[in-house]
Parts: sequence; C-alpha cells; structure tokens
Amino acid sequence: MKSTDQPVTLQGQMEMQSTAIAAKVPGRIAKILVTEGDQVESGQQLIEMDSPEITAKMNQALAGREMAQSQLDKAENGARPQEIGQAKAAWQANQAAADLAKSTYERVNRLYQEGLMARQKRDEAYTQYVANQDKADAARLQYDMAVEGAREEDKAAARAQVAQVDAKIEEAQVAQDEANLKSPIAGIVDDVIINPGEVVGQGVPLMTLVDINDQWVVLNVTEDNLNHFSIGSQFEATIPALSKTDAPYQMTFKVFNTAAMPDFAVWRATNSEDNFDVRTFEVKARPLKADPKVRSGMSVLVQLDPQDSASETSATKRR
Repeated sequence: MKSTDQPVTLQGQMEMQSTAIAAKVPGRIAKILVTEGDQVESGQQLIEMDSPEITAKMNQALAGREMAQSQLDKAENGARPQEIGQAKAAWQANQAAADLAKSTYERVNRLYQEGLMARQKRDEAYTQYVANQDKADAARLQYDMAVEGAREEDKAAARAQVAQVDAKIEEAQVAQDEANLKSPIAGIVDDVIINPGEVVGQGVPLMTLVDINDQWVVLNVTEDNLNHFSIGSQFEATIPALSKTDAPYQMTFKVFNTAAMPDFAVWRATNSEDNFDVRTFEVKARPLKADPKVRSGMSVLVQLDPQDSASETSATKRR
C-alpha cells in the first residue's frame, strides 16, 4: 500500500463488563427496588418476587419440622410419668382379671372332675382364663416399654427424620432468598427489562448491570497501522461525548490484546504489483484509570501520525 503523510484517525468504541441478572425461580415481580442509572453495591437487593409455591413449600417444611421434632423429643425423653402410671394400672387391671379367670377355671375344673359340672362349662372357663392372661401379658409388655423408653434405633430414626426435614427447610429458604434477587457485583443498573406484576420463568433475564471499573476500548486497526498498538504500549485518545468545544476530553489507554479479525475484514489489493492484502486486527486497550463518566458505546477517536510509522520503517531498513 502507498504511504501517506496525512494523519490517520481511528474510531473505536468503549465497552464495559456487563452482567445479566436472571430469575432462578419462577414467580411474579412484586417490587423493583432500583431504576436505570442507579449505583448498586454487591449484595444489594434489586428485585422482590412473590412465589406462592415457595411460601407453601416453606410452610409445609416448618410444619413437618415440628412433627419430627416432637417425635424425637418423645424418643429422647421417654414416656411421661403419667403414661408410665397409666400403663402400670392397665397391666395390673388385666392381671387381676387374669387371676380371677384362673381361680374361676380351677373351681369349675374341680366341679367337672366331681361330675357336678359339664365339660362345656369347664372349656369356656379355661378359654376365658387364657384370653385374660394374654391381655395381662400384653399390658405388662406395654408397661415395660414405657419404663425402658425408645430403643436407640428408634432415636436414630427420629434424628434422621429431623435432619431430613431441616434439609427441606434449607432448600425452601434458599429458594426464598433466590426470589429476592441481589446484585452479584458493584456497578450501575444499565437496563431494566421487566415491570412490576409480570410473571417470569426460571432463567429469564430481568435486568443488566455494568461494572464501571472494568472498561476497555475496541479499535479495528489495519495491519499497516498495527505497529502503533503493540501489547503493553500506551496511546492517547479523545472521547467526543465528554469533550467541550475548547477542551477535548482525553484518556490514556494501554493495549492488552490484539487479534486478527475474520476474512471479511481483509482489504483486498486490486493491483498485486503496487499493493498487498491488508488484514484488520481488533485491538483492545484499558484506560490507565477508569472514569465513572464514561459509558458503554461512547465513541473513542485515536489520531495516528504516519511519520512515526515511516521513522520506524526506515530504522528497520537501516538495521
């Protein structure tokens, strides 16, 4: 390509790190606590959502926790004195009935042996005696269990049930916290997409935030001017949106990345004898000091002096 002594002006664009805030749980937007342009801190609540499903799940989990805890308390503490006394009284009453049935059977059996009582009556008395004794034995077991308390296996099962319900409560609490969306970064609210009252699904973007401290400029530079933008080099640039008529607003940038653009950005030579194909590179550079007045999308103008390129080329040829 033929060199020119005219200054070359490149136009780039400011970019900022953008973060999309999306709903992690479905629900209805109850309140939007910020507006576009607001400065927010990390952890600040942005949106309050109303999710009846989460509320119902939390209430259900809390009710299950009370039930599981009561079963654990009962297993740990054992039966109350009143329950033990009631079990003892039931055992003694059944045992007294069994003793009476035994005496009745023995009396009827003697009469049967003397031939004064029918065999049917003796069998009925024996059956009554056995039934009452079984009831007494069962009541005694209930009393012994009340005195001994729950087995260790039952206590472990009750504790596991409480832990399981606690996990459900924690899950519901996490869902409830996620419904109240908080900012993951400190930055500025760039765009609010939704309105109060709208129903949103899981993963639907609600707003975007930008980090004003993470700024960079993007320039498309042909390779004949790329020597001005080596990695680590610095250059001055003007931002028209912040400039005044008599006071251009300038910032100093430092190059941190260059990458070749696809073939569609190649300048094709029409005459192979005098020209060559020129590739275009994307140059990214960060300001030495981020400026909160800068916004994403602002134009950036960089003026290049072709004499610098010519001097460097001559020096290269001399070497």
